[in-house]
Amino acid sequence: MSKVYELNNNISVTKQQLDHWNKFLGTLSTPQEILKWAIVTFPGLFQTTAFGLTGLATIDMLYKIHSEDEQYPLVPLIFIDTLHNFPQTLDLLQVVQDKYYKPLNQSINVFKPINCSDETEFANKYGDLLWEVDEDKYDFLAKVEPASRAYKELNITAVFTGRRKSQGAARSELKFVEIDELNKIIKINPLANWTFNEVQSYIQENNVPTNELLKLGYKSIGDYHSTQPVKEGEDERSGRWKGKTKTECGIHETSRFAQFLKEKNESSNESATTKA
Repeated sequence: MSKVYELNNNISVTKQQLDHWNKFLGTLSTPQEILKWAIVTFPGLFQTTAFGLTGLATIDMLYKIHSEDEQYPLVPLIFIDTLHNFPQTLDLLQVVQDKYYKPLNQSINVFKPINCSDETEFANKYGDLLWEVDEDKYDFLAKVEPASRAYKELNITAVFTGRRKSQGAARSELKFVEIDELNKIIKINPLANWTFNEVQSYIQENNVPTNELLKLGYKSIGDYHSTQPVKEGEDERSGRWKGKTKTECGIHETSRFAQFLKEKNESSNESATTKA
C-alpha cells in the first residue's frame, strides 16, 4: 500500500502519485513547462526565495508566463528576512518588488523572526552572535520558524524553491517534487536540472536584476555572517558556512528542527486553548 502524505488544506498525496509526478516532469523540456504544470495543478501555490540567481530566474519566468497568458496568475512571492541580510539583498528586494509585483498590485510577502523588527531587537532578545553560540537555535529563529509561520498564515499548499542538483551536497539527489512532512507542504524545484551556467545565461539574456554582491565574487548569498566570496574553481555554494560541514540553513532541512517546531506548535495550541 502506497504511503499517504496528509498536507495543508485537506490535501492528500500518495507516494505513488509523487513518483508519477517526478517521472512525468522528467519528460518536460523546460522549467517553464514545469512552472505552468504546477500553476494549474496546485491551489495555494507560492514561491520562496532569498534572491539567489535561480530564484530570480524563476521570478522572471513566472512574470513572463503571466504576461503572455493571464490564465496563469502571477505566483505570490515569500522572502524570509532574517534581519541579518546584506544591505545589497534588501536593495534587490525593492528592485524586484518594483519590477515584477508593483505593476500587478502585488506585494512580496516578507516574514521576519517573530516579534523582532531589526537586528538590534533580535540581539536584545536572544543575545549577541547567536549563530556562534547556538547555530541550530539561530537557524530556527531566523529562518525555519518564519518560513513555517508563512506556510500557515498564507494557507500554502505548495512552494517553488530555487534548489538545483548542480549545487551539490544533499541537493545532488534533488527531485522535481518533494514533500515537506513537517510543514505539510509540497516543494517544487523547477530548475532542478539546470547548471549554474544555464541559470546565469538566462539571467543575462533576459536582463534579470541581480544582487550587486555577484560582482564581488559571491555566487550564493545568505546572511552576512555566514557568506563569503567564491574562489575560481570552487563550488557555487562553497562560500556559505565556510569551513563547516553544514550545507543547508534549515528551511529545506526541517527534520533538524522537528523538536523546535513541535514545542512551538504545542505552545501555540496551549495559548489558543487558554484564550478560548
